[in-house]
Amino acid sequence: MKSLILIIIGGALINNVVLNQFLGICSFLGVYKQMKASASLGGAVIFVITVASAVSSLLYTYVLAPFGIEFMKTIVFILVIAALVQIVEMFLKKKSPGVYKALGIYLPLITTNCAVLGVALTNVQNDYNFLESVLAGFGTAVGFTLAIVLLASIRTRIHEEDIPAPLRGAPIVLISAALMSVAFMGFAGLSF
Repeated sequence: MKSLILIIIGGALINNVVLNQFLGICSFLGVYKQMKASASLGGAVIFVITVASAVSSLLYTYVLAPFGIEFMKTIVFILVIAALVQIVEMFLKKKSPGVYKALGIYLPLITTNCAVLGVALTNVQNDYNFLESVLAGFGTAVGFTLAIVLLASIRTRIHEEDIPAPLRGAPIVLISAALMSVAFMGFAGLSF
């Protein structure tokens, strides 16, 4: 049980996919200062990464490995991710048009978000079983959501401050992201 909890905490805080592994930077930096849009994207990413981790684990274990076609894992995982994102997109378009509109281009970009594919490939590389894959995916997605929501809240505050002209816009956002990354490095000493 302890190892399963460590997988979740490790994915969310210690090996944060955005702030430590630098995967998924486009949507991390791209989602603007809207907390609702950031949280909604985070929820979509949690769903996609968790389900993609589960499906990818099953496909790898019961289809790719037994037939000796492990080399196809990247293509298969990309297809699984694309299908899941389409499901999320159709659901949001029908049930929550405001959130769908607020996310704009960033929702379809989940398909090409390297964080989603990175998690599926890392799960295979770490030789995780089904449960470990699902928990690693969930923990990683929670960490991604935490990072984008924190950055959105920081951007909201930055917008209200008097920032020197050369630092306005992207420079101050990148500095903030770097400081967040340094702060998350403090979790590396976390032990149970």
